[in-house]
Amino acid sequence: MLSFLTLLALHSLPHILAYPQRPHRPPAGGVSSGAIGPSSSLVIANKVISPDGFNRSAVLAGASASSLSFPGPVVRGYKGDHFAMNVIDQLTDTTMLRSTSIHWHGIFQRGSAYADGPVGVTQCPITPGNSFLYDFRVPDQAGTFWYHSHYLSQYCDGLRGAFVALRAYTDASPSYDIDDESTILTVGDWYHGPAPSLAAIPEADSTLINGKGRFVGGPAAELAIVNVVRNRRYRFRLVSISCDPNFVFSIDGHVMIIIEVDGINVQPLTVDSIQIFAGQRYSFVLNANRPVDNYWIRANPNVGKSGFAGGINSAILRYQGAPTAEPTTSRSPFDNPMIETRLSPLTNHAAPGTARVGAADVNINLDVNFLPSGIFTVNNATFTPPNVPVLLQLISGARTAQDLLPSGSVYTLPRNKVIELSIPGGSAGTPHPIHLHGHAFSVVRSAGSTTYNYNNPVKRDVVNIGDAGDNVTIRFTTDNAGPWILHCHIDWHMVLGLSVVFAEDVPAVASQDPLPLGTSSVQSSTGSLPRTPLEDIQSPDMRLILAQTLNLTLC
Repeated sequence: MLSFLTLLALHSLPHILAYPQRPHRPPAGGVSSGAIGPSSSLVIANKVISPDGFNRSAVLAGASASSLSFPGPVVRGYKGDHFAMNVIDQLTDTTMLRSTSIHWHGIFQRGSAYADGPVGVTQCPITPGNSFLYDFRVPDQAGTFWYHSHYLSQYCDGLRGAFVALRAYTDASPSYDIDDESTILTVGDWYHGPAPSLAAIPEADSTLINGKGRFVGGPAAELAIVNVVRNRRYRFRLVSISCDPNFVFSIDGHVMIIIEVDGINVQPLTVDSIQIFAGQRYSFVLNANRPVDNYWIRANPNVGKSGFAGGINSAILRYQGAPTAEPTTSRSPFDNPMIETRLSPLTNHAAPGTARVGAADVNINLDVNFLPSGIFTVNNATFTPPNVPVLLQLISGARTAQDLLPSGSVYTLPRNKVIELSIPGGSAGTPHPIHLHGHAFSVVRSAGSTTYNYNNPVKRDVVNIGDAGDNVTIRFTTDNAGPWILHCHIDWHMVLGLSVVFAEDVPAVASQDPLPLGTSSVQSSTGSLPRTPLEDIQSPDMRLILAQTLNLTLC
């Protein structure tokens, strides 16, 4: 039988707040200016914006209701910091989703799975008028991350922003001079209609770089300006906040030296273009050593309106002293594009386990298909978020895949074992960018390659699984207890079921991911606890206990 404290903890999950707030460290050579964190409120509300010259209501984030922005404010902290981000739902626009959640993309959430964010996996959505304190530590990660809604397709309506975890502020890098908020580059798609009213897999109306862009047939809206000083070296943090397209990113007349991939440092690699998929991040060093001028920054999407006529899919790199004018530069043919197999980690080179195909402790093949009915399946199961989040199911005593919902979509993984996943490409909507929560993984076989590399494969948290004939293969170690979703980061595909959940080290979940009970309070805007029907709880005993003891709120 569930204890009263466990029930109270379950009930508190969507409404945890009132942790002691710690003052954030003053900026010292890192992202600063309008950044927030590591302790801050993050208000989610609606506002009409016009990022490409077309007015529409959007779902935005800000430190307060008066500072909403697109993208949302940069969340900034340091490796080792304790983050306490109090997310407050003030959404009112009924044409879009009014409940919400936040996923801190790329943060492992060791010991804090309750703060991971995906609705139906680790929490229920935050309802309007309520708040949830995402309380977590980042003990061993430094790099480029991002945050976004993880409730259906809500982030396509605007709820997305960059997250940077810096190394100790005494650290210095000999490879670049500038690394601050001005060197963060977000690229993503934008839609003129609210996500709930769009087609199942809609086409974007425009590409936005740092929240600005133009659409075909639209006005000459303001483009993002990235300012540089000649002969300075800049660490740019490129973040794909896309809902769908991947982009080929380039800067006319300049090469880029990649030094980080998805929060993990890599051996420097010089390229002239980067194909970046939804959810991926790259840090690159740019030496501003070209003649003083304006240069086009380009992000050409694989679907939707491609090309650069009229300044679409573009931003401007402007050297100090250049005229205030649009560039006249042209793009040279790419002769050194980024290829994933050329990337390798700076440290901890080898993939875990025996260096042989299929020689991991657990080997799983994930077969992705798209059915005529318009849904995706993974190994013949479509993921539908359960009304009882998987984390709560685990805490309540579920132990096997057969006990866990949604049926067929949850895989239990043993502790401290090497897992090898193979994911054939070629299903409808390809190429799919696949993201695993709770881990970075070694990509031992990349899209476009038939070679397996167990010696020094790139480590990342989003991988493109490629086209027909590809069999992308990844490895990771189960050293992080919790329920971790693996899903396509084309948000429309995730909504249509392209996800599975790995319930990792199930016996340890309750002890290693303790709910923050005792240091939190339960509140709502009305002072009462909202109620939700319990019909979808499968256990009659559990349903009765929950209903009679606390009248527990479920998703």
